[in-house]
Formats: sequence, structure tokens, C-alpha cells
Amino acid sequence: MVAMEYAGGRSAVFEQLRHRLFSIAYRMTGTRADAEDVVQEAYLRWHQADAGEVRSAEAWLVSVVTRLAIDRLRKVSAERRAYTGPWLPEPIFGGPPRSPEEQLELASDLSMAFMALLERLAPVERAAFLLHDVFDCDYPEIARVLGKSEAACRQTVHRARQRVRSDRRRFHAGEEDRRRLIEKFVEAAGAGDEATLLSLFAEDVTLTSDGGGVVPAARKVVRGPRRIARLYLVLARRLGGRLRHSILQINGEPGLVNYLDGVPFSAMSFETDGRSILAVYNILNPEKLKGLRPLEGATD
Repeated sequence: MVAMEYAGGRSAVFEQLRHRLFSIAYRMTGTRADAEDVVQEAYLRWHQADAGEVRSAEAWLVSVVTRLAIDRLRKVSAERRAYTGPWLPEPIFGGPPRSPEEQLELASDLSMAFMALLERLAPVERAAFLLHDVFDCDYPEIARVLGKSEAACRQTVHRARQRVRSDRRRFHAGEEDRRRLIEKFVEAAGAGDEATLLSLFAEDVTLTSDGGGVVPAARKVVRGPRRIARLYLVLARRLGGRLRHSILQINGEPGLVNYLDGVPFSAMSFETDGRSILAVYNILNPEKLKGLRPLEGATD
């Protein structure tokens, strides 16, 4: 098995698994930069590993990436607790991945709503939950990765699933329904149409904004259709013609990118059942918008 795994060379083997490793690292750390650092460190360790001790390249690399991501998450946990206002994951922008493998790895449980829920888990809980429920690893493999008994891993996954799944609303809104709601939202806010804006929101809608203390943003979750509608009506009035909008893929779903004077201003992800907007995640921290280019072809 070892000879077969290495037949294409270590670099070739690693590249075949890179998408899966990045997907694990991103869901664990919540930022592209941290995920890329974790994958790069795993790459270096892979080239230093004793081939005789590697029975499966995939299992070995998944273990290394998971452990590195746990360590990274522990290091940044204090920073996130001290963060100004809510901390939201760094979004991934862009259209569908080019390769089927990349699309499969990035399409499952990547939404901003799901990523935000993962933040309530401790690093080891998060790893066990993701490996089992998202990446379909069995308990013996998870036990090897985490250095725990299978029974302990089962308990950890069960506890994590209760904390995440119990608060997760399962809807399968189609892409066209999502786009339609976003378009109506933009049109109503821009026109100052409060009645239409209110009609788009669920009664228990929430708005979570991440400004990181760098730009103005609500420091607590805003709740209720009227309060959220008024915020965006005021914003539209104040900024007027300086704002432009573009519907782009954000974490695998249609989202809204707002540009102020042609510069990325915010990225909004929407949780929806296809009929109403259930939650809005608004990222304004410029550090998390670096994956966006200045305005090109955005529409009013």
C-alpha cells in the first residue's frame, strides 16, 4: 500500500488531497489564512515523514491537519473572546469550484450560518463533530486522530451535535429563491420601502455584524424585523448613490457584496427558507474582505 500511495511522488499525493485538507482546516479555524497556514505546515511535515510509518496518506494527513487546526484554534480563542462585537468567520468568495473534488468538499455544510454555529464548540468538540458529521470519518479513525477512546469520541460528537444541530434550521432553499430575496432586499432598501423590507423578514430574524472594532457595526446581535429594516433604510439614505451592490457566491451560497465608492464595504450572507430571511450575517471588517476586488460590473 505504501508503494502505491507514493507512486506519484509525495507532492502529487499531497495535491490530490489538498482540497479535503483545506476544507477541514477552514471549517476548524474559520479563516482562509489560518487554514492555508495549517495546510502548508502539514505539507512540510508530510515531506519529512518516514514513509515506513505511513499506512495511508489520507489518514496521516487528515490527522496532522486536524491536530494543527486544534492547536491553532486554541491559540486564537483568547483573541476571539476579546474581539470587539461578534466574531464571524472569514468568508470564501467566488463561483463554484472548478474540480468536482473541490466542489464536493466545499459544498457540504459551508454556509456562514453553519460556520457561525461551529464557533460555540471547543476545539476538540469541533474536530470530532466535523470529522464525523461532515467528512464521514468513522469513530476508530476519529479516536486515532484525537488520541481518545472510541467511546469518548462518540460522547464528544453527541454533545457537539446537540449544541449545533439543535439550533440549526434545516432548509433547502434553491439558488433562484435566494437571489430573488436578495434582489428584493436591495430594491426595497434603496427605495426606502419599509413595508416591503419588513415583509421579507421572519418575525424572529437576527442580524449579526462583524466590524472588528475597525469600522462602525452593531456590537450585539440585532433582533426583529423593524429594527433591522430601519438600520438598512438609514444606511441607504445616508450613503445614497455612493453604494453599489453585487450578488456573489459567499461560502457556496448567493450573498450580497456592497461597495462604497467602488471599494468593498460589506459582505452579507442570508439564512432563508426560500420565502423569508431568517438571519443576516454582515461582515464589515476590512481584513475579512481582502478576497474581494474593487467594483467591477456591480449593479445598482
